Amino acid sequence: MINVRTDLAVEAHEISKREAKEATEINGVISRVEEMGRITVTRVEITNENGERALGKAQGNYITIDAPDLKYSVEIYERVCTIIANEIHKMADLSPNSVILVAGLGNRDITPDALGTCVVSKLLVTRHLKSSMSNIFGDNLGDVCAIAPGVSGTTGIETADIIKSVTERVKPDLIIAVDALAAADIERISNTIQISDTGIQPGAGVGNNRSGLNEATTGVKVIAIGVPTVIDAATISKNEIPKEMAPLMVTTKDIDLVIERSAKTVANGINLALHSGMTLSELESLVG
Repeated sequence: MINVRTDLAVEAHEISKREAKEATEINGVISRVEEMGRITVTRVEITNENGERALGKAQGNYITIDAPDLKYSVEIYERVCTIIANEIHKMADLSPNSVILVAGLGNRDITPDALGTCVVSKLLVTRHLKSSMSNIFGDNLGDVCAIAPGVSGTTGIETADIIKSVTERVKPDLIIAVDALAAADIERISNTIQISDTGIQPGAGVGNNRSGLNEATTGVKVIAIGVPTVIDAATISKNEIPKEMAPLMVTTKDIDLVIERSAKTVANGINLALHSGMTLSELESLVG
């Protein structure tokens, strides 16, 4: 088990190998890297319990997209949107009749934690239209609904309980959960997107573990998408962090821009995946 706080499987793999002083792959972990010009896609698959223990992550697939120019390059933004859409299709067997629930996790009032709620505001939600006017839209639009349940500190209700209740009512074929993550490397903030088929643990990035969202707890396949927005101060500080301040999380000074760009990228990646009959430019004309 690694000792550095990170939600990214690719970082956990790197740290675990370094701590174990192993040059070869860890038993139970398969990793491969794809270079796509200025974008790097790393695939980490955890295949057994040894891999789970070594990385501190559940068995499954973790896709990490690294795009250093994401904040400023329109070309990179468009390519990353397409990559996200393709990875969602690889993880889920979607049909025109599939019902998808997108859950935007986090606290809209705290900028580094507002990614999920911002993504929901940029989605093309269509369930209300498909249910009443399916003959007009046909297969161009997916059957998409979304929820931003907030955090238990403001609602008094566990986030997972809210989503489970909505799931029982809506009966989606797939849940996509979006949340802010914690990284071990400050350079990954704003430049990295992780997609996994293992679900999500709300609050895990800041040491505030809540009830998990995964297929075992919801009865529905859960794809998790996250962007690192914070880093544990203990990871970058040479001084010990006082216990009363732990965990102390830090972020970049341009976190507003990070959230805006990351949310737009993730949202339109999801939009592209779920509304296969539309182009990115058409989606942007509707949701921005």
